[in-house]
Amino acid sequence: MAEIVVVICNAPNAFGIERAQKCGLETVVLPHRAFPSVELFSHAIFEQCRSNGADLVAMAGFLRLVHIPSDFTGRVMNIHPSLLPAFGGKGYYGIHVHEAVLRSGSEQSGCTVHFVDDQYDHGPVLLQRAVPVLPDDTRETLAERVFEKECEVFPEAINAFARNWFSRD
Repeated sequence: MAEIVVVICNAPNAFGIERAQKCGLETVVLPHRAFPSVELFSHAIFEQCRSNGADLVAMAGFLRLVHIPSDFTGRVMNIHPSLLPAFGGKGYYGIHVHEAVLRSGSEQSGCTVHFVDDQYDHGPVLLQRAVPVLPDDTRETLAERVFEKECEVFPEAINAFARNWFSRD
């Protein structure tokens, strides 16, 4: 069984913080601009994770690069709105991903859950779900269909992690 021990965000006005507080969850806001480097920002994040006893860090809608400390290797999971390695990397987030998919003429898109390493949208792929790109798709209609799959596959991946179904190497 998974339990949320802390919600960490870099944006104080993020809806996720408001939602977490309404659920009575502990929340921490660490504005990335308050840190002079990615390393110090990352250190602050993982100190919070350690002090709250987190076994897994689930990144959802977290758009900043972080450096993963060795004790969290294979314990940081991300969801990305494309079938990685396609349409991943710096600048490929949210609606930008769906625009790129449509421009490319791809016949399918989807989402990917992967373990995070020190690069954007990189690291071992854990699960993927595909959706067709329809002839009349807009970036919004494609985003909606991909998001439906994200809502299915991310909890599935977290559950699989909790049951030790993934190699964490």
